[in-house]
Amino acid sequence: MTRGASEQEIKSAYRKLALQFHPDRNPNNPDAEEKFKEASEAYAILADGEKRSMYDRFGHAGVGATAGGGGFDASVFQDFGDIFGEFFGFGDVFGQGSRRRSRTQRGADLREDVNLAFEEAVFGTETTVTVRRHETCEDCRGSGAASGKTPVTCRSCAGRGQVRYQQGFFSIARTCPTCQGTGSVITDPCPKCKGEGRVLRQRTVDAKVPAGVEDGTRIRFSGLGEGGLHGGPAGDLYVVLHVKEHPFFEREGNDLHCVIPISFGQAALGAEIAVPTLEGEQMLKVPEGTQSGTTLRIRGKGVPVLNSRGKGDLFVEVRVQTPGKLNKRQRELLQELEGTIRVENKPQRRTLLGKVKDIFG
Repeated sequence: MTRGASEQEIKSAYRKLALQFHPDRNPNNPDAEEKFKEASEAYAILADGEKRSMYDRFGHAGVGATAGGGGFDASVFQDFGDIFGEFFGFGDVFGQGSRRRSRTQRGADLREDVNLAFEEAVFGTETTVTVRRHETCEDCRGSGAASGKTPVTCRSCAGRGQVRYQQGFFSIARTCPTCQGTGSVITDPCPKCKGEGRVLRQRTVDAKVPAGVEDGTRIRFSGLGEGGLHGGPAGDLYVVLHVKEHPFFEREGNDLHCVIPISFGQAALGAEIAVPTLEGEQMLKVPEGTQSGTTLRIRGKGVPVLNSRGKGDLFVEVRVQTPGKLNKRQRELLQELEGTIRVENKPQRRTLLGKVKDIFG
């Protein structure tokens, strides 16, 4: 590194050395520990403008106190929490911020899957969900200790939740393995929950499914998940909905789509046909001269908007059916009609929309 290196260059160089020679990455390697110590001491000097100036003027003697560790200031390393946090957390490296972990912990979230019929998703329904979950033990009220007993102070860490050891010039704190950082242990566990503070139970939860849900919708039930450890708050229950396909309707958002066959006469002369909807039959007017593949709309016969007002629409595609077999009289009539209708068999230019429909079916 050059004498006039910038602050960012100094930080980058120290980061690489700290990660390379950190004692946790080089166990039982005194050479790596010494290099890590030297790099840390050097950065403590170079990161401080005044100390760096003294070093430039007087060399190592000008910052002897700092180099020897007597004037070591941990605050210069605050930008490197990502390095030290990878191993044990910045505050623990320099003996700062050690806190005992709370015994109470929030319970985990749970997921249950529910299958719905197409109509149930559209109009909403009420169902039940069976859940196996841990709940707070009623005998010990979540403490995990037997009746009349309480957790006692952990002897390994004297109730601090952490144990410390010296590594080079660092004082490193680790979570106490005996009490898992809580600072206390249960010597007389509750017979019912075996000291966990929770018991496994099966419950039935009433789930109200609102109208308009789609396949994959998640419904959150607050506080109905796993019970927390040692009396902590419960997690949440998420119900994931799986909607079955409908044999006739296809759904796109809040709109429904279907296909209705009509005869040549209905298409040519126009007609009023009965179209099935999810709420019963609806009469639909087919205009005179309607071409096969034309889509007609029935407003308000789609899916309700979830948690809001209004509904989508029903789009009806009419397709003209050609009869497969004709009797003699029908053939004569069609031949007579054909003689009165002239259609120019000229090639038609396909629109881009038509090409897209052919590609995607």
